[in-house]
Amino acid sequence: MKKVLIPFILLLTFSIGTKAQTVEPLTNDQFKEKIWNYDTDKEWKYLGDKPAIIDLYATWCGPCKRLAPILEEIQKEYGSKIQIYKVDTDKEKQLSNLFNVSSIPLMVFIPKKGEPFLVTGLRPKEQLVEIINEKLMGQ
Repeated sequence: MKKVLIPFILLLTFSIGTKAQTVEPLTNDQFKEKIWNYDTDKEWKYLGDKPAIIDLYATWCGPCKRLAPILEEIQKEYGSKIQIYKVDTDKEKQLSNLFNVSSIPLMVFIPKKGEPFLVTGLRPKEQLVEIINEKLMGQ
């Protein structure tokens, strides 16, 4: 009984002590709370406390489907150092309009300080990690 109980307790302790980071869905209202309230602040004012990436995608988009697991991997690897969000462009028209989405996937990279910048299209993980390390984490 002890042999079974000890690994279980260790697993339980580890899972309680660490919060698994996942890519979070983001609605327009959540965007205004977590990223930028463009209704009250006409100039960019990032509300977050760590760098972020917003993946603007559609459920029918092939490249978007291939990008999703890459972003999940990156989120897990960086843990609480960054937050990756996903926005369904078909459901969140206001955010699509805000970023003038004309092709997807479109990623918005948001440094902790400074202006956000856009990256369009499916990119390999290595390239995304390079952008994160140089432009988001290097501040």
